[in-house]
Amino acid sequence: MAVIRPFRAIRPRTDLARDIAALPYDVFTRQEAEAEVRRSPLSFLRVDRPETNFNKKMDIYDDKVYEKAKELLDGMVKDGSLVEDEKPMYYVYELSSDKHVQSGLVCCVTAQDYEKGIVKKHENTRADKEKDRIRHVDACNAQTGPILMGYRGDERVTEILSRVKQSAPEVSFKCDDGISHSIWPISLDRDIRSLTEIFEGIDRIYICDGHHRCASAAKVAAMRKAAEPDWSGEEEYNYIMSVLFAEDELQILDYNRIVRDLNGLSEDRFIDRVRKKFSVEKVGRQRYRPEDKHHFGMYLSGCWYHLIAKPETILEDPVERMDVSILQNEILGPILGIEDERTDPRIGFLGGIHGLSALERKVNAREYDVAFALFPTSIEELFDVADAGLLMPPKSTWFEPKLRSGLFIHAF
Repeated sequence: MAVIRPFRAIRPRTDLARDIAALPYDVFTRQEAEAEVRRSPLSFLRVDRPETNFNKKMDIYDDKVYEKAKELLDGMVKDGSLVEDEKPMYYVYELSSDKHVQSGLVCCVTAQDYEKGIVKKHENTRADKEKDRIRHVDACNAQTGPILMGYRGDERVTEILSRVKQSAPEVSFKCDDGISHSIWPISLDRDIRSLTEIFEGIDRIYICDGHHRCASAAKVAAMRKAAEPDWSGEEEYNYIMSVLFAEDELQILDYNRIVRDLNGLSEDRFIDRVRKKFSVEKVGRQRYRPEDKHHFGMYLSGCWYHLIAKPETILEDPVERMDVSILQNEILGPILGIEDERTDPRIGFLGGIHGLSALERKVNAREYDVAFALFPTSIEELFDVADAGLLMPPKSTWFEPKLRSGLFIHAF
C-alpha cells in the first residue's frame, strides 16, 4: 500500500511566486537556460541549472556549480524570498488553461515504495542524468522540483481537494505561456489524516514525468542511510516530493517524429513499402491529425497522408501495441533504417504543444524529409505498461502543462 506524508514546504513569498516559478530544468538547453535566467533573474532556474551563473567555459559538472546551487537556495531563504511553512501540510496544486484544468495533491512518497515498486516507473533513466541530479539534491540538501505522478482516482480524495479549493487560493498567478497556477495549503489535521489513510488503501502510484528526479532522490536516500547506520526511516531524505494526480486529471499530448531522409529510397518506393503494413490515403495540403489509436499522419513533400495500421501489426503485448512501437517496428526501423531512436541522429522529436505546423516547417525547410503525427498515448496505456513491469519506448508521452519548479521545496 502507498505511504504518503505531509511536509513543511519551503515556498516563495506570495508576491514573488510568479517570478520565482520556473519550468523544469530539463526542458532547457544550456543556451536556453542562460537566456531564461537573463530574462528573469529571480527564476528558480538559476538554482536548478546553477551553471547559468558561470561563463560557458565552466564545466557544468564542476563541484563549484553544485555548491553555487546550495548558496543560491540558502540565500533565497535567508533574504525571505523563500519561506518555510510552520507545520507539515499537504497542498492542492492546480494548473489551468482555457482548455484544461488539473488539480493534484502535493505530498511526499517514500523512497522505500519506489524501491519496492509501489511507485512504478515506465521508462529507463540515463546514468549521466541521474548523477547530475544526485549531486544537485545532495549538495542542496533538498529536492527542488516535484515529480509528476498519477494514480487511479478515488472519490474521497477528489472530495477533499474540491472542498479545499472552495476557498480563495493562497497563491495564484498566470505565466506568459497562458498557464495559471494556484495553490491551497491543506492544513486541517482531519484532512491530513484522511488523505494519508486513503492512500494506505491505494496499492500503486505511477511516475508520469520526472523519472530521473525520482531515481536520484531515492539514491540520495540510500547514500544517506549507508552513511548513517542508526537511521530510523523518519528522516526527511527518505521521502520524495511529488504531485499526485488522478488519472482523469492528466493530459497527455502527442509526441511526434521527424526523420532527416528516406534511407536512400525514392518517395514512390518509400510509400509502396509503407503500404505493405498500412492503408495509405493521400489527404493533400490540409493537415491531418490522427483521431484514434493506430492512425497516423504523415507529411512528405508538402502533402499529408492518413495511415492506418493493418491488423497484423497490432499485437497483444502492452508495449508492442502502442502506436510509437508500431511506427518504430513497421516504418522507422525496417524502412528508414532507424534501429535506436535514443541514439540515431537522423530522427527528431516534437511534442504536441508545438502543433502540426511545426512538423510542416521542419519538412518544408528541408531539414527533414518526412514527419509523422501520432495519436497521444493514453494514461491507461502508461498504467498497463508499468503494471506489467515493462518500459515504454523513448519519447512516448508529452505531459502538458508542466509543473513549475521553485513553488515547493522539500528540505532535509
